[in-house]
Amino acid sequence: MMESISFKDLSIEEIHKEIDLIQSCISKMANNSFLIKGWLITLISIVVALSYDKINFSIIAGILIIIVLCFWYLDAFFLRAERLYIKLYEWVVMERPKGNREKLYDLNLNRFNDCVDSIGKIMISETLRVFYCIPVLLIIFLFAMKIFQ
Repeated sequence: MMESISFKDLSIEEIHKEIDLIQSCISKMANNSFLIKGWLITLISIVVALSYDKINFSIIAGILIIIVLCFWYLDAFFLRAERLYIKLYEWVVMERPKGNREKLYDLNLNRFNDCVDSIGKIMISETLRVFYCIPVLLIIFLFAMKIFQ
C-alpha cells in the first residue's frame, strides 16, 4: 500500500480531493455564465425573427428588455459565485498545508461574502455592462425602426 505524505495530519489526497471539488464548482459556474449568454442571444434572435411583423413590437421590446435584465442578473449571480469559489480555493491552498482542518470539504461560501463584490456591482462591471447593453441597444434600435417605418 502506498504511504501518503501528510501536512500536520492532513494528507495530500485530502487536499487534492478538496481542491478538485472546488475546481469543479468553479468550472460549473463559468459554464453556467457561458450558457446564459448563449441562451440570451438565441432567445432574442428567435423572438425578433418570429414576431417582428406579427405582434406589436413595443410589447415584445419591453418583454425582451425584461428578459435581458433577468439574464444579466443571473450571469452576475454565477460570476459572483465563481469568484466566491475562487476565494475558497485560495483559502484552501493557503490553510490546508498548515494543517488547518477547519471546515474540511465545506463548500459554504458565506464566509467570503465580504471579499467579493455584490451582484449589483458585478452587473455594472465593464465586461457584463458591454455584453448586455448591446442587446438592449439593439432592441431599442429595432423598436425605433419599427416606429418610424
